[in-house]
Amino acid sequence: MAVSAAVLCLLLSFTALTTSENTTSYNFNTTFGDWEYNATDSDVTQPTQFYSTAPTAPRAPSPSGVEPLEPGLPVSGQLLSPVTNVGRLCPCDEHQDVCDINCCCDPACTDEVALFTGCSVDTVSGTKQLCSRDVASYSLASKIDGYSELQSSVRKETNYDIFCIQSQNRVDGFSHPAPALPTASSFDSLFKEFTGFIFGSEKNTAELPASSGYQFGDVMLTAGRSGQRAMFPLPAAGLTADCVDTSPAAFLKDRSGRCSRRVVLERDCSSLPALSMDTYTSIQLCAGKNKDAAVVPVEVSSVVLQSVDGTQTELADSGGERLRPVLLKPSLCAHVVLQVAYVIKYDPAGEVVNATVSLVLGFVRAAALSLEQEFQITFAQEGGEDVAIHYSGNPGYVVGLPLVSGTRTAEGIARSVSGRDTLSLLHSAQDQDCLQGPHQRSPVLFGVDSVSGCTLRLEDAANCSLVSQLLLDLLRGPKQAQFVASFGNSPLDYPLDWVPIKTNFNPGEAQSCSLPLSLHLEIEWTKYGSLVNPQAQIVNIKEVIQTNTTSLDMLSGGSSIVSVRSSAAFVPVSAAALPGSRATPTINARLPFDFFFPFV
Repeated sequence: MAVSAAVLCLLLSFTALTTSENTTSYNFNTTFGDWEYNATDSDVTQPTQFYSTAPTAPRAPSPSGVEPLEPGLPVSGQLLSPVTNVGRLCPCDEHQDVCDINCCCDPACTDEVALFTGCSVDTVSGTKQLCSRDVASYSLASKIDGYSELQSSVRKETNYDIFCIQSQNRVDGFSHPAPALPTASSFDSLFKEFTGFIFGSEKNTAELPASSGYQFGDVMLTAGRSGQRAMFPLPAAGLTADCVDTSPAAFLKDRSGRCSRRVVLERDCSSLPALSMDTYTSIQLCAGKNKDAAVVPVEVSSVVLQSVDGTQTELADSGGERLRPVLLKPSLCAHVVLQVAYVIKYDPAGEVVNATVSLVLGFVRAAALSLEQEFQITFAQEGGEDVAIHYSGNPGYVVGLPLVSGTRTAEGIARSVSGRDTLSLLHSAQDQDCLQGPHQRSPVLFGVDSVSGCTLRLEDAANCSLVSQLLLDLLRGPKQAQFVASFGNSPLDYPLDWVPIKTNFNPGEAQSCSLPLSLHLEIEWTKYGSLVNPQAQIVNIKEVIQTNTTSLDMLSGGSSIVSVRSSAAFVPVSAAALPGSRATPTINARLPFDFFFPFV
């Protein structure tokens, strides 16, 4: 007992300080740190709460003789709960002072909530390490008129993990407290506290110039004629599929969608800005988000006119003054915007260097219930077109992905970044009209056999050579592919890894009028590599065009309908898989000629 008492005296130094309220504060200074608690005279043997187990520096006694307590710590009882208002947290609020679509907790969304289709974030909670925390829930309810109504609530949720935190000893929760404002008397102590050491370089980061370009997710800005700034609008669908014109375009966020408008032709044909191409071509984009950023005008890349029956024709010159919406009849409006596609090019600093737009203009009838429009925006880095190229396997082809095709150049193989220029077939439309095909084609997907077709009406006194070339371009597509990659990721600078497309059609050999009526692609592929993970490889591709030798004189006095068909078939030519085995090792020893001398 004497030894134990001596050891206890060596480890602990006991100090009792009595306050004016008959409350004694005990400090147990151990070799492991300071354990500090407060108790009354009757509860000396039972501590109420431990605050810290970290070593602390010795403090000078106060003039009043009472040891000061740590700021923000209670005298006794339960510790304070974390201060976290989950009602103000919103993870999906990416744009400041702008309503984010389907972000139910965004405080900037007021009237737009009625057009929401769902909540992208339906629950928001505090720290999950606590045994009890607040959870905010958001949901949408449909009203009688079909619009959405936001419903939110905050509830308590219990964490039954045995290692959960019941309470904590900081008023500001798990976040860092706000630093104290330096004064003349506290500057030296704060300087020593926060400047112990510096990681990395001692260069002052405050001197670095701020980035003038956009960052990922930033709302793109436009410049008006008088210099005022506004967001770059890209209409999107709401809850009822109606177009929301105040939806902003975010930097580096590709988007594509459809929406509808209810229009009255006699009133809206020439007056509604959303129907005119000038609304989408007269935009002046701000190159960056700074006030002195340059202005980049949107250039018109292409304009496609779509007739009443769906036939599409690309114009060489847009003729903006002549393509404004015109009311031809009380029930027909022409030159209405149907599709808008933006392509934004930017530099590594995030500044916009070029912007183009492609438009599809068509007709709208009064009998239509609503006008459907399609809007699309894509981003591409300047000088980095290869980044936008998508491959179809690594290395072998993946079933369901399009074939990689290109044309031969002096440097190697060139392929387009647009999916429309790849190896494709006719797109089967509802009315089977071939004249709709140049802008509507289906890519050839690896491992998927397909057949499609259309019809073409030949009028009286048609020119055979013109009709033959028209059908040939229709079957092969706008840009004829010459090579197909043997693997899904074949490099462009290695032509030996590309398979040429063989054809049996030669227009010069025809003695009479020869009309190509069908195109069939026969793709031979094999399995390459090990039995465990074989890779699909294209070894041969052949184009078979069938013609119908006829005379166009039979069409005199009338017209004829010609059926055109395109198809693709994949033929496996792999040999039977055989397990490989190593050959038995042999000894190939060469002895000197006099090894057995003088016996032999």
